[in-house]
Amino acid sequence: MKVYDVTASIFEGMPVYKNKEEKQPKISTQTNGHVTESRITMDVHTGTHVDSPLHMINDADTMESISIEDLVGNAKVIDLTNVKESISKEDLEKEEIEKNDFILFKTQNSFEDEFNFDFIFLAEDGAKYLVEKGIRGVGTDALGIERSQQGHPTHRTLFEKEIIIMEGLRLKEVEAGEYFMVAAPIKLQGTDAAPARVLLFEGLKQS
Repeated sequence: MKVYDVTASIFEGMPVYKNKEEKQPKISTQTNGHVTESRITMDVHTGTHVDSPLHMINDADTMESISIEDLVGNAKVIDLTNVKESISKEDLEKEEIEKNDFILFKTQNSFEDEFNFDFIFLAEDGAKYLVEKGIRGVGTDALGIERSQQGHPTHRTLFEKEIIIMEGLRLKEVEAGEYFMVAAPIKLQGTDAAPARVLLFEGLKQS
């Protein structure tokens, strides 16, 4: 059984959204005799993470509203490496997407090691199409699921239908197909997101 760790590594100097210095994780390490301890300060949207509705909707649900059962189960990796700008309804109509699917987008983002301000994103009409299909969640290999859209309609369209959003996946080595996914966000309370470790198991499928 092949296991793919599709989680971004966390380190000082890592790619962060829009290269903002305040989003860089800070790690300090001290050694006292033979005891070494490290402390980390970081944004909850660092690297691979799961968003909660509060991220884009005032007074909305926080991370506790996302059931771990919805983050463990079958997932479909869709190869969209041919997409140049944004993932549209037209792009998604070509794929086999079914009710309750958890969809993971593999795009050119997975092949870049630095933040690209022109990253591939999910357009509003693409988000509306996923809502129509009744999926349970969507993951992307960009640090944001949208960009350059006034009012953040992609986030809001998905959140309003309780569709889980996962960002910052690393899918370069993963082929399109079905996998068993285990996505485990840090168990934070009252937050708009949480960093997560995400594993894809090949050849294992939930019945």
